[in-house]
Amino acid sequence: MPLVKIFARHSLSKHIPLPALQKSLCNIWGTKPNTTKLMLTRVEDWTDESFSEDCYVDIRAKGTPERTREAVLIGMKKVQEAFAEQDLIANIRLETYEGEGYFHVPPSS
Repeated sequence: MPLVKIFARHSLSKHIPLPALQKSLCNIWGTKPNTTKLMLTRVEDWTDESFSEDCYVDIRAKGTPERTREAVLIGMKKVQEAFAEQDLIANIRLETYEGEGYFHVPPSS
């Protein structure tokens, strides 16, 4: 389950369309909406590092054999492009995890 945490300053006036971004990210990574969670957090401020991003995007996804370093870097560029299509400059970070170290307990339906 890719978890996509999007951080944006409170002062950002641009709209961040989560459903449209979720659709794009599902297409990029070959996942489904029910396993690709996007969360938007508005923050007061962050330290500047020489980037002028609108959003800081932190992705956590299961490491799979097809998600080689090269494939992940290409996917990250595509994620950046998906944000650009929404007129957003994104600084992307992605971390993979081993499946045996992942646990999830969803609410009862």
